[in-house]
Amino acid sequence: MEIIPGLGVDVVKIGDPRSQVEERTGPPYHGPGGLRAVYTTAPMLVITYAEDETVELVEIHYSGEGGDTEAHYDGVQLTHRFLDDVVADLHARGHTSTPSDIGHDFHAGFSVWSMHSLWAPDLDPEADEHDERTVSEGVSVAPYAYFVER
Repeated sequence: MEIIPGLGVDVVKIGDPRSQVEERTGPPYHGPGGLRAVYTTAPMLVITYAEDETVELVEIHYSGEGGDTEAHYDGVQLTHRFLDDVVADLHARGHTSTPSDIGHDFHAGFSVWSMHSLWAPDLDPEADEHDERTVSEGVSVAPYAYFVER
């Protein structure tokens, strides 16, 4: 799934009304009617809604299956890879970012992050249990200000 920095993904964009999101994705399997809803898309989407029921944040979680079921941008697989490799690849393509407590916020309008639920051996069978490389588990898409002004 390709992200559109600052906007979302093809099926869900910032500012879309909840009713339109659910017409395209079906009802959420978790959080119906709440400010956060989880949709069974591939990869899974977690949508944060503003009080007016419009999309405020689009999150794409890793699938672990690779290919189109992971989040991508500018030819870079963003999820289910080592976070440092993702950031290095994006920086090499000229995308700039600032570090956050869980990952990197990119000026283009997205954040790559890890909640540390995966560890290096999940990606690299040769890694030992003490390997501290962080795995990119998700991408959040919104305007850059959303990430740095909170």
